[in-house]
Amino acid sequence: MQTKRIMVDGYNLALEKGTGVSTYARNLSIELSRLGHEVDLLYGVRSSKGKNSLVNEVSFFDPGVRRLGTGEVICALMSSPLGVPARQVPITGKVIARNPLRALPPHGRIFNARNLFALARWHFRIYGNFLQTEYEDAASVAHWTYPMPIRLRRAANIYTIHDLVPLRLPYTTLDNKREYYRIVRDIARKADLIVTVSETSKRDIVELLDVEETRVVNTYQAVNLPESVLGRSFDAVSDEVAAIFGLESKKYFLFFGAIEPKKNVGRIIEAYLASQSKYPLVIVGQLTWKNANDLRLLGVSGNEGSKRKTSGVTDPTITAVSRAQQIIRLEYLPLNLLTSLIRCARSVVFPSLYEGFGLPILEAMQLGTAVITGNEGSNPEIAGDAAYLVDPYDVGAIAQAIRDMQNDQALVDHYEGIGKVRAKAFSPERYSERLTELYGRL
Repeated sequence: MQTKRIMVDGYNLALEKGTGVSTYARNLSIELSRLGHEVDLLYGVRSSKGKNSLVNEVSFFDPGVRRLGTGEVICALMSSPLGVPARQVPITGKVIARNPLRALPPHGRIFNARNLFALARWHFRIYGNFLQTEYEDAASVAHWTYPMPIRLRRAANIYTIHDLVPLRLPYTTLDNKREYYRIVRDIARKADLIVTVSETSKRDIVELLDVEETRVVNTYQAVNLPESVLGRSFDAVSDEVAAIFGLESKKYFLFFGAIEPKKNVGRIIEAYLASQSKYPLVIVGQLTWKNANDLRLLGVSGNEGSKRKTSGVTDPTITAVSRAQQIIRLEYLPLNLLTSLIRCARSVVFPSLYEGFGLPILEAMQLGTAVITGNEGSNPEIAGDAAYLVDPYDVGAIAQAIRDMQNDQALVDHYEGIGKVRAKAFSPERYSERLTELYGRL
């Protein structure tokens, strides 16, 4: 395949705490570079655009998040119909960017248009069309990793729509549904191609947005944990989990992910309590839906979790402990600690209501951990027969799965073994093949 200059947006790459979409954008950049393409990263952070290159570089890496003021919005909107130019960011190495949360994926050049993504939404609300952006010697392909109302001038513009959860399960997200629908509808009309990450999501896009099936390409995602994680001995990881969290290897259940309605955490807690398991349940994730009821059984509200004591557990990130330390909630963890917890869990419990892809399922499988997941959305498509599938709306079924995983070592061994095999179907090499086919169509 002929190599191309491809722009990947930095919308999710700039987030302080990783998400599944930021992992997607990072892995996309890695594989495009490995295939020989030149990668431009386009950010929209509120950095300096003065003449001092050092100050510009420093401000680009500054994690400070500030909302656009009313005056700034009005001034920006006055000129936005003409388009918003992006400027190249000087990366000289003077700023040490080895922090995993701020580290840059493989790239050739970096550009930034001040407040680009926030401005694009305002532009779309006011003018009803996509904001145009451009930069010097621009890429021939712009790959937007999230449905945003932006286009790169004089380029083929393709958009990844991971799922249509705001339309399929509107009660599980806080999106402005009308605005979201208008954006994805216009993407369906104007995109050169639409990319998605499962056959489930592809079917939703075709049916809900009335798109020709040939214009939607499913590349899936890659599960690509670093060798520094995969190469550690189990004994070392087990000792780390015991020392930091006070947990015994293979004697606790684990959920990890954002605590929001579609993740089904409330039913997981109910099922765990109903199972009367002798092993603790560990919940790793931030409460992103502030008025959610999912943690009421823990006695935690959206604002009080950070005020609770750790009740003798040594790790300072633990924000709530309940039921004599049988249920433990931890805030966001860095990758090395999170993967250690996953690897040592008896089973990951992830019966979410709906996923576009369900990356946690494959991450657990790659780490050799058994998985309980739901039979809705893309979860059964991704898991295949390598996970214990349950009805995510059935608390009794989830409770029985927990009991089975606790009491049947042969069942755990079975899912650990076939899970590793299943994860290989989503290897970086397979992902590269799908990307080659995608960009070959352009």
